[in-house]
Amino acid sequence: MNKFDMEKNEDNYCKNLAIKIFDDIADLTKDNQGVTRESYGKGEDKAIKYLENLANDLGLFIEVDECANVIFSINENKNSSYILVGSHMDSVPRGGNFDGLAGVVAGFVILAEIKHKNIKSNFPIKVIALRAEESAWFGPSFIGSKAIFGLLTKKDLSSMHRDKNLSLKEAMLSCGANVEKVQSSKIFLNKDKIKAFVELHIEQGPILIDKKWPAAIVTGIRGNIRYRKISCLGTAGHSGTIPRWLRKDSVFASTELISRMDDHWKTIEQHGGDLVLTSGIFHTDNLHHAMSRIPGELFFSFEARSQDPSTLLALEGLLKSECKTIEKERGVKFKFDDLIKSAPAELDKNIIDKLLKSAEKFGLNEAILPSGAGHDAAIFSDQGVPTGMIFVRNDNGSHNPEETMEIKDFIVGVSILKDFIKNF
Repeated sequence: MNKFDMEKNEDNYCKNLAIKIFDDIADLTKDNQGVTRESYGKGEDKAIKYLENLANDLGLFIEVDECANVIFSINENKNSSYILVGSHMDSVPRGGNFDGLAGVVAGFVILAEIKHKNIKSNFPIKVIALRAEESAWFGPSFIGSKAIFGLLTKKDLSSMHRDKNLSLKEAMLSCGANVEKVQSSKIFLNKDKIKAFVELHIEQGPILIDKKWPAAIVTGIRGNIRYRKISCLGTAGHSGTIPRWLRKDSVFASTELISRMDDHWKTIEQHGGDLVLTSGIFHTDNLHHAMSRIPGELFFSFEARSQDPSTLLALEGLLKSECKTIEKERGVKFKFDDLIKSAPAELDKNIIDKLLKSAEKFGLNEAILPSGAGHDAAIFSDQGVPTGMIFVRNDNGSHNPEETMEIKDFIVGVSILKDFIKNF
């Protein structure tokens, strides 16, 4: 038997329950393309209510914290230490079904199996379904996990929805969160009782596909700096009447900035640095733009990610420095919204070692890699909770309807997690 062929050894209880959950939640939250589970919104609510109803059917204990996150366990035991497993329930608009959800389902099916088979474990297991990890809806990311640890600011809570006249505070209130306590920086989890937090997540890149690994253990998580909206303000004019030396063209100025940052990216990589840059939003005003009009304004986002805090700090300085140079050369002005930062996270070496020992039992020797994307695990790690992550192979990237996680790969990840829990 191939070492990755789990068909004869996999636990059909976990597999069948997982397939049912994935299919049912996909159907409940489907959009014209992919799925949409809006942070503190309708799709996320539907998915959470589905799990709550299923947990009731299976005889699991359900607790909703004051941030509107949901925690599942075998029984109401608030005094013992425990292993916490979970991830987020929301998605980007018209995204894939597995980003976030896979980590909640992994813990949920293990918990259901423990209840179903009356399995005794060294530590109680709890599974958390976190709200609002994605930044696509309100700007800040990891909202549910930040709220748990009293890390949401008033500025975060006043962040506005991407499409609606709705603040994050109002959205949280609509889902039953106690916003008064949240904005007072109250901590809702006793982190000293969490012996380990493990997040299973689909890999959002191509490395596991390239390595032919069904799963791997994560070594660390890149931090990031983000500007959701940078405005480049120039002067509009007729495309045929103004020569280059008199133009104040917002598009040419902005593209020059991106090109210069790409040159810095290349230099940092050539010297062994870890960095990725993205400008995922880039547009002129559609009420004014025209083929024969020099654009007077352009709006774009900018994001840098790295495992090295000094690299992120340097990029922030380089971005501002290049803006000043281009402003002088092209007669434009750059305006920045508030900077959003997420520090790189180091995962717990002891947890990594234990997860690797479990992975080795499934033929995954030295299957390790860093995470380029941010995750709720970073927040738990930063707050001193011993934290680890498992990646599961996923084709076609992430944040799109084409996410393709195969159930056999998911079961490898679940099996690693089960072995870790069993031998903790």
